[in-house]
Amino acid sequence: MRQARASGTRVLIVEDRQELGALWQRHLDRQGCVTRLVAGQTAAVDALLEMEFDVIVLDLILEEGSALAVSDFASYRQPEARVIFVTNSNFFSDGSIFAHSQNARALLPADGPVADLAAVVEHYGLAG
Repeated sequence: MRQARASGTRVLIVEDRQELGALWQRHLDRQGCVTRLVAGQTAAVDALLEMEFDVIVLDLILEEGSALAVSDFASYRQPEARVIFVTNSNFFSDGSIFAHSQNARALLPADGPVADLAAVVEHYGLAG
C-alpha cells in the first residue's frame, strides 16, 4: 500500500496538445509532483510499464488510441492509480464515465483553471 504524501505525487499526464500538457506539467511540478507528459495510448501504456503513478491525468479525446483503453490498462497494471479525466467535450457530462472506468475519480474541463486540476491531483495524490 502506498503512503500518502504532500509532495512527490507521481503523475502521468496523457495529453495530445503539447502546449496544454506542458502547462499542466509545469504547474504540477511547481507543487512538488513528479510528472511525465506523453501523447497517445501507446506512449501512455509504455509509461505505465516503466513507472508507477499515483494519479493519471487523461484527456478523453486522444488522437492516437483510446483514453478508455489507457484507463483500463492502468486499472490492470496499476490498480491504485487514480484517473482524472479531462475533456472539452460534453459527451460524458452525465457522469457515465464513472460506469465505464472503475479507476475514474473526476471529470474536469480541459480548458478549466490549472489550479483546479492541481487541487484535484493533490487530493487524489494524498488519498493513496
